[in-house]
Amino acid sequence: MTNLEQVKEEVCEIGRRIYSKGFAAAHDGNISYRIDENRVLCTPTQICKGFMRPEDLCIVDMDGNQVSGQRKRTSEVRQHITILKQRSDVNAVVHCHPPYATAFSIAREAIPEHVLPEVDLVLGAVPIAPYAIPGGQAFADAVLPFIQTGDIVVQASHGTVSVGESVEKAYWLTEKLDAYCQTLLIARSLGRVVYFNKQEVEELNALKTQLGLDQRAGQDSQSLEARHAAGVEHRAFTPPRF
Repeated sequence: MTNLEQVKEEVCEIGRRIYSKGFAAAHDGNISYRIDENRVLCTPTQICKGFMRPEDLCIVDMDGNQVSGQRKRTSEVRQHITILKQRSDVNAVVHCHPPYATAFSIAREAIPEHVLPEVDLVLGAVPIAPYAIPGGQAFADAVLPFIQTGDIVVQASHGTVSVGESVEKAYWLTEKLDAYCQTLLIARSLGRVVYFNKQEVEELNALKTQLGLDQRAGQDSQSLEARHAAGVEHRAFTPPRF
């Protein structure tokens, strides 16, 4: 049984981390947690994630109707609920605007793989979903094809959406991705990015399987068709061809 007060404290703590890392300016970003099969705890609209208190949080049903909380729930909870309905293994959804990962989505630059072992093992292929107006069902549906095969996706010209069994684990994926994107840009400014060769990639894939990390870590790279739909290409970073 979920300890509601404990979960509320965790949501507020992750909100503080998101704000302190610069992942959510002003009242950007949203966090949600599945309390039970009928209720979802979520952050309210128009609130700075760095200064939330447990009593500020809302509870909605699985249709997005607010059932408790003094503040109004965020309109983007529709996206969180859509994901939770599709992923029974997920309890938490974290959405924010980490600057380096979001920059890749604005440039429609495909995030390269096979550069850092920890990223290949934990994140795998990180896709960029097509842009949609925030708040509506189209916005919610845009990430579904990608969140079914991985635990983090970047939404074009918007930000990241990550999921996990806990709020903290969902947040970790966002922090790891943004650090990776920052490192890529620094490395490229030095002149080049060195990718793993075919054997090294195969060895990492074998290790991923051995460690049981291949269940939800970007199982499939974003297809060429899906990239074109989102306007995503490899422009600044050209990956190796095996």
